[in-house]
Amino acid sequence: MTFAERVRAAYARMREVDRPEVWITLRPEAEVAAEAAAVDPALPLAGLLVAVKDNVDVAGLPTTAGCPAFSYVPEETAPAVQRLVDAGAVVLGKTNLDQFATGLVGTRSPHGAVRDARRPEYVSGGSSSGSAVAVALGIADLGIATDTAGSGRVPAAFQGLVGVKATRGLVPTRGVVPACRTLDCLTILAADLPLADRAMAIMSGLDARDPLSRDWPSDAPQAAPPMPRVAIPAPGELEALTEAARDAFAAVAASLEASGAELVPIPLAPFLEAARLLYDGALVAERHAAVGAFVDAHPEEVDPVVGAIVAAAGAVGASALLADRERVDALRLEAMATLEGADALLLPTTTAQPTIAEVAADPVAVNSRLGIYTNFANLMDLCAVAVPAGRADGGCFGVMVLARPFADRVALDVAARIAGGNGDGDGGGAFAPPATDLLVVGAHRRGQPLNGQLVALGARFAGVVHTAQQYRMYALATEPPKPGLVRVDDDAAGASIEGELWRLSPGALGTFLAALPAPMTLGRVTLDDGREVVGFGCEAAATTDADDITSHGSWLTYLAQPPLTPH
Repeated sequence: MTFAERVRAAYARMREVDRPEVWITLRPEAEVAAEAAAVDPALPLAGLLVAVKDNVDVAGLPTTAGCPAFSYVPEETAPAVQRLVDAGAVVLGKTNLDQFATGLVGTRSPHGAVRDARRPEYVSGGSSSGSAVAVALGIADLGIATDTAGSGRVPAAFQGLVGVKATRGLVPTRGVVPACRTLDCLTILAADLPLADRAMAIMSGLDARDPLSRDWPSDAPQAAPPMPRVAIPAPGELEALTEAARDAFAAVAASLEASGAELVPIPLAPFLEAARLLYDGALVAERHAAVGAFVDAHPEEVDPVVGAIVAAAGAVGASALLADRERVDALRLEAMATLEGADALLLPTTTAQPTIAEVAADPVAVNSRLGIYTNFANLMDLCAVAVPAGRADGGCFGVMVLARPFADRVALDVAARIAGGNGDGDGGGAFAPPATDLLVVGAHRRGQPLNGQLVALGARFAGVVHTAQQYRMYALATEPPKPGLVRVDDDAAGASIEGELWRLSPGALGTFLAALPAPMTLGRVTLDDGREVVGFGCEAAATTDADDITSHGSWLTYLAQPPLTPH
């Protein structure tokens, strides 16, 4: 299928499903098809179609945030979206949302409630409702969402999608109509984890014009451990779920344990208290700071539920706001203490999916229940990956993997175990911190006694490799035994030695080097494909009385040889 044919198929699908409430502004089919046809097929996202939530700017298309009176036409596309376009993606249009991204239901819009993709009497989940349903219906490949309190993760759960919410600031939010400016995140929705991973890698990166933009720290982990420790709610902590949903969550936890993870039950009290503070406490004042001036000046143009929430937020006093921020700080410390020793936290994404009628009957209380497990993530500066996890109560069921700030790769690796990947750290991950490749040839290889040092530093296994024909290998008299790799001047006197590449963040590599004992060294090693990487060597003096084991070509082969028997 050509890129233009993919566009035509998307518009045909729109006509087939007849869900006009998904879109606020839809680009003409011919215009999108022409743009798609001109995309360079070598680009990483070539020809993929993107639905953009209508609180995110796309140059030339109105940004309404779900409120027609608020509408403006930006001259510049939000950097995160522009990066996708530069990578070959094509924007279909702007999607419906809970007005001003205020809600988790997808019904608070003058353009109508966005209905569930499979059960139209049920809510789609919000506030990124239109983007989620566009992907779930197979119209768009990627959905741009925002997630302040769960607005990207809740619709992902209800629509059977993957939703990735990175650590705050890794994806710039310039060009986004704020909901709570200091907590807002731009997130991605996709049908599978590998595509969401690729897109997130492209969207992320520093933006010099965004005061809340953040870069990876030098020691951010590259991978989850092969046998991660995953915190789960202690018994009795999931009373907000139905029995079917509790059973579905238990099945996910059991599957994760069977994959090699260690499950650690913890209390959820500090997390859930912080979640309640987001909108039931003074922190809601940030809603008014974002759009309160417009809402106060245009009360008749605003959804009544949204208007009431934003207007009430304007009455919050500064001392109350500061008191609640101090309480969140204390809760964050308490919550992180409960996670001590755990690599990630597994939770259900949300509670039971309500019908549109149930929301209409009690719009605030029903909406609030949906954020029980999502509201605290940005307050505690956690990253999160929501993935489908079967079905419960007749609809889709989803879970979230949360991790500490900048441990995004850890969350993605654990989520991959649930979503069907191996999650063992093999190969690479698209969305990952900057890394340095390290060649190990002996005791730090997988299954060897010092491999745990690399795992503890968050290193990722990147494959088996071979050096160029310029090296000799010696069995050193160390504890534990290690090989010494020595470069020789004459290629004819050398050989190619097998090793493994591991990726470490720069800070982790520095920590590793600082602890390296004599006679081991780190330096440049040439691989058989011509690449130069950091790799193990040893001091020349250490090889003087050592056995030359070059002929084995691999430390593992040398170790596997039968021991010599005395005559």
